[in-house]
Amino acid sequence: MSAIEQIKAAVRDVPNFPKPPVIFKDITPILQQPELFRGAVDLLCDRHRRQKPDAIVGIDARGFIFAGAVAYQLGVGFVPVRKKGKLPYKTVEASYESEYGRETLSMHVDAIKPGARVVIVDDVLATGGTASTAAALVEKLGGQVNECDFLIELKFLNGAEKLRKYPIFAPIAY
Repeated sequence: MSAIEQIKAAVRDVPNFPKPPVIFKDITPILQQPELFRGAVDLLCDRHRRQKPDAIVGIDARGFIFAGAVAYQLGVGFVPVRKKGKLPYKTVEASYESEYGRETLSMHVDAIKPGARVVIVDDVLATGGTASTAAALVEKLGGQVNECDFLIELKFLNGAEKLRKYPIFAPIAY
């Protein structure tokens, strides 16, 4: 079984979370197995080792797990994108409609330098609202989104449509 197949086999379905009829793709079993976690991080890192980005942007909250590890492995900075009111310094903000209601994301005003090449990392690409909003924040600060990377893509939700102007990488798809 390939590394991708092993990682995919560890994803747990949780019915009706956070509400019916959602079937939540739980990545915590991957995190609990060091070889699978390492494999997942390596999948996300390997494509950027030759041409490193200037920063990895991680999306609150599970995206932090992978984005922080990717930034560390690549030796580049990590930039958190958080829900409104969670960052302590001056921020830029952008809002979007999620499957659960209206959400606002924020990033520190000095997090991205103009012209910086950025990779956005999250655990799952669902509707694309969160990642496209993170990309808008990067661009608002003058950064360039080189790619959006996810461990999992839920293709039936068509999230890639909202990100069509960026390259997308997701080794596992449902």
